[in-house]
Amino acid sequence: MGASGATNQAEREKGDTEDKQESSPGQGGVKETAGPGPGAEAAGPKPRSVRMVLFSLMIAVLLAMLDNMIVGTAMPTIVGELGGLEHLSWVVTAYTLTTAASTPLWGKLGDMFGRKGVFLTSIVIFLAGSMTSGAAQTMGQLIGFRALQGLGAGGLMVGAMAIMGDLIPPRERGKYMGMMAGVMSLAMIGGPLVGGTLTDHLGWRWAFYINLPLGAVALAMVGTVLHLPKKRSQGRIDYTGAVLLTVGITAAVLVTSWGGTEYDWSSSTIIGIGALAVAALIAFPFVERRVAEPILPLRVFRSGNFSLVAFIGFLLGFVMFGSMTFLPLYQQSVQGASATNSGLLLLPVLLPMMVVSVVTGRATTKTGKYRIYPIVGGALIPVGLFLLAQMDVGTSRLTSGLYMAVLGAGMGFLMQLTMLIAQNSVELKDMGVASSTTTLFRTIGGSFGVALMGTIFATHVEDSMKESAAAAGDAGGGPAAKLTEGGAQLDAASLEKLPEQVRAAYEHAVVNGTHAVFLLAAGVTVLAFVAAWFIKEVPLKDAAAQKSAEPEEDGVPAAG
Repeated sequence: MGASGATNQAEREKGDTEDKQESSPGQGGVKETAGPGPGAEAAGPKPRSVRMVLFSLMIAVLLAMLDNMIVGTAMPTIVGELGGLEHLSWVVTAYTLTTAASTPLWGKLGDMFGRKGVFLTSIVIFLAGSMTSGAAQTMGQLIGFRALQGLGAGGLMVGAMAIMGDLIPPRERGKYMGMMAGVMSLAMIGGPLVGGTLTDHLGWRWAFYINLPLGAVALAMVGTVLHLPKKRSQGRIDYTGAVLLTVGITAAVLVTSWGGTEYDWSSSTIIGIGALAVAALIAFPFVERRVAEPILPLRVFRSGNFSLVAFIGFLLGFVMFGSMTFLPLYQQSVQGASATNSGLLLLPVLLPMMVVSVVTGRATTKTGKYRIYPIVGGALIPVGLFLLAQMDVGTSRLTSGLYMAVLGAGMGFLMQLTMLIAQNSVELKDMGVASSTTTLFRTIGGSFGVALMGTIFATHVEDSMKESAAAAGDAGGGPAAKLTEGGAQLDAASLEKLPEQVRAAYEHAVVNGTHAVFLLAAGVTVLAFVAAWFIKEVPLKDAAAQKSAEPEEDGVPAAG
């Protein structure tokens, strides 16, 4: 009886252990047998519920990426109805500002209180901002509601990446991140086309309302299928650090957005905001070292790989956002392409980026090796940018397309692997911080890239047009002089109406501008190639390693 009872007790304990493993895989899981556990490799394909969660995460990423691409196409119509042309840039700046400022906060809140609730909250805020933006009656209202929408958007990308980090161990995560890159590329390609179609047939308000059904699907799927452990952090929220980081990021974004456009770089406004950004960002690490639950734990930067990919991500954002701005301008102004199909103009960049991201993701999952990919990508990006800097007024679309493909392939090698390496470099409890920090560096890099490239481009175009006007004896009120005063913002249709000599001068001016910005970007991104060589091939954690690390890293008992 004693032996039999001991055997039965052992069997019951074994069953209880298996039940716990099934209900809470890894950091969390998906209803019952969703997440990876020690026997994940032998279990075969992922359960359908995991795929459904990943599908809902991709919808959230699509929402975050698609919004600005759609709205950009609708902006001329919006200004025509609401007026306020002088405040046009704020429609974009308000969204970008709140997205960048809130990104690290969303990541830390997810680490402290659980990913699911925080992620659902960000979706609700984004949808509320979308609905109110679509109903805006004035430009001021639209700017305010776009800020609300950006606040929610800051949590969409971070939440999706962090949840994926919880559900899928790094050893298997590469192929899914490649799929995420494909979704981002799809948004960049389809956004302008969708935005133009909605604006032409349903009105500009549907550029915002289209988010509602997509968001409702993501909200329902995440709410019903995703089951992650609830957390109740014992620490207090780092309010001082949050304020300093928000002020620092906000000021830095404002400097890059306003400098050289709204205000001169030497103006007291830009200098004052820049000083505020520097002061806040210098004070931030001193505060973070002294609080129990820092909003951005500095310990993550102790990992050499994490610091390197954060730096590479900054440079990637610098190049990606800058090239997406000035390539269409060259194609429209010099090659005569239509602005209506602006998404299709970027296909030579986006398709290679998408294909390479998917292929390298699957290869990383299969082999567990990844160090070579940042090196190859770091080499291809400056080569592609240098080739783009060689374009002139006679460059064919085929030739420029090949140059763009080199750049796109290079970005594809880095697009998602930087996130994967960052997540693999930190403890499980810092997954949200790793995701948000990587996203933040890329966002700030994009802001700096667009601002700096924009200033250099405008200066070169203006100087070139002044030289052409002087050479033609048009220093007064002739077409070339007026074009110089009006700035470099002409589309293909407007250029057709210009005198041939003036049009040729403007095309040469745009070529000079794009030559300068792509040459600058090529020089800057050589640093990414150098940094990539210092990345170490740290083995990617598999399901068993992630599972075994959970109790030590969480530090907080999971509750249902």
